[in-house]
Amino acid sequence: MLKAFLVSLLATNVVVGSPNAANADTDNQTVPKLAQAANQRQIILEPQEMRPLRGSLDNVPMFNSNSPEIVQTEGILLSAFPTAGMAHPKAHLNFPFEGRFDLFTHHISKAPPPEDLRTLYIGAIAYNPTDQPVTIDVLQAASYLSQPDAPFYDAPNFSLNNDGATYRGPGDRAMLDILRGRRQDIFPAQIVIPPRQYQMLMNLPIPVKELEPPLNGRSGLSRLRSDGQVYVATLSLYARLNADGSERAPSLEEWINILKTGELAKPRDVVPTPPDLTEGRFEYSRVAGVQLGSQWFGNLTDRDSNDLAIPQAGASYSYGLSLLQYGTMGTGQVQTAPLAVRYPDTAYSAHGNYGVQYNLTLPLHNPTDKTQTVVLAFQNPIKYDKPVGGLQFFEPLPDDVFFRGSVRARFRDDNGIPQTRYVHLKLRRGERGKPLAILTMPAGDRRVVQFDFLYPADATPPQVLTVTTKP
Repeated sequence: MLKAFLVSLLATNVVVGSPNAANADTDNQTVPKLAQAANQRQIILEPQEMRPLRGSLDNVPMFNSNSPEIVQTEGILLSAFPTAGMAHPKAHLNFPFEGRFDLFTHHISKAPPPEDLRTLYIGAIAYNPTDQPVTIDVLQAASYLSQPDAPFYDAPNFSLNNDGATYRGPGDRAMLDILRGRRQDIFPAQIVIPPRQYQMLMNLPIPVKELEPPLNGRSGLSRLRSDGQVYVATLSLYARLNADGSERAPSLEEWINILKTGELAKPRDVVPTPPDLTEGRFEYSRVAGVQLGSQWFGNLTDRDSNDLAIPQAGASYSYGLSLLQYGTMGTGQVQTAPLAVRYPDTAYSAHGNYGVQYNLTLPLHNPTDKTQTVVLAFQNPIKYDKPVGGLQFFEPLPDDVFFRGSVRARFRDDNGIPQTRYVHLKLRRGERGKPLAILTMPAGDRRVVQFDFLYPADATPPQVLTVTTKP
């Protein structure tokens, strides 16, 4: 859950360790030995520079359907339809789409008491309000269940994943498909909507009957392009029964009926804290709205330069990823996508940037007169807001997994050969990262590294991208 994780001092000491964060997993001499007393957890402070992330989000709207996360009734999850003709006008936000837009969904079915084991369906419906046919191109798309498609079983914290076979959770697997430019075969390449007609963009089940406990989730992302105006809504309906008692998916007519007559689905998530609140507990809540921003493009250069100078030997700097209110990692930067429309009881902005792709270019330059070894790492330090002088890590690590997902690094290796490396990461709160790339850079050398990933559902921001020069 996306909540304000206040940094609780589980340790009695803050230990200042090596600034060389990328080596911390492999070079134990750079980190002070920690007492392994029972029930004691220490925080290691690794002094280094935190930098705001250069670049910005694009203006592509994303239909972000993530509240209620747990769905136990039929109804409207998120509707961007106009209010005219609707039984419950407040459930409709009136935001038309045209051109490029994304459709993100992340919902869980939990059998309501008494045990109702019917299959819940999540539907995405589109309407063409014009007097001409509208074609929607499905550029990339993926949607997966927790069970059986992508269970949350244990995994190493670092796995090479060029074959795309490693994933933990449906959000992780769906984002990996999109990162690899895929369209899952359950989605058509095109959808044509006749004038003033409806079509389903998605009509997919979340079964719970064979599971213990009866709980299952589905995450998905579609990148779409429409050649005309359309309205979109996500809805929930339980499976209908055939004459023989077997289940069937709801029909288009049944989806249209719930769109026009339905209320917002329940149970509702926790009410968000207003963003201007400065005291007390802060609740981000879940997102149900249209955000402005699908991808973050950043060219990470030094100020007034086309290059990014590597750190001095033995030093590091890091860039925050998915920085958010009260989690700016000392930079003061909030990367959260704003919401053009939202329901009053849901998040004020797209905290976590689920489904957003980060596309970062690092034009590394070694300005020294010596060969330097440079390490790129993706890390999960302890979240903080005001500067603390570096990054903080836990030892021993807690059990909480804060990031599951694949990232991609593209670069030329020390032999000048282009490399594309997909790496699956499973990082706990306060965990250092292992090297994504190690570059031996001669004096004056320039090497461009491209780093990208899509922020997966069921991850908790923020994380950081760290550049280190070995001593």
